[in-house]
Amino acid sequence: MAPQNKVYLSREKHKTLEEELKELKTVKRKEIAEQLEFAKSLGDLSENAEYQEARDNQATLEERIMKIEEMLKHGVIISEKQRNTVSIGSSVTVSGDREKGEITWHIVGSEESDLLNNKISNESPLGAALLGKKVGDEVEFATPRGTAHYTILKIA
Repeated sequence: MAPQNKVYLSREKHKTLEEELKELKTVKRKEIAEQLEFAKSLGDLSENAEYQEARDNQATLEERIMKIEEMLKHGVIISEKQRNTVSIGSSVTVSGDREKGEITWHIVGSEESDLLNNKISNESPLGAALLGKKVGDEVEFATPRGTAHYTILKIA
């Protein structure tokens, strides 16, 4: 992650990441250190599957710790939503040529996107097209199936 890249997080997600980081640095690091010690006690490290697995787990853990630290360092907590224009943190109700009826999308940072819960990233094609728009505006964006068109009905 480049230092200039901002990561947009809700207050809840920021807190969750802080808690996860604390857990990884204390409990999980200790568990992996114990796995490594046990594996070393088994003898020859060159043919020791338990040792190799513990080393792989350690690398995965350290990579996750670094990723969370970067997100927290460059994280921008989403502040009060604007009601008149779409911004990160907004709930936007739209109708469009790809939907049957209306659908409400919640614009979130990329770390929190979850299509099953109608949370789309501000970096997604639809999220980026909606940002800065107002009720009544029409947006279009490219999809693998061609250009999609939506009309903004409500911003909350």
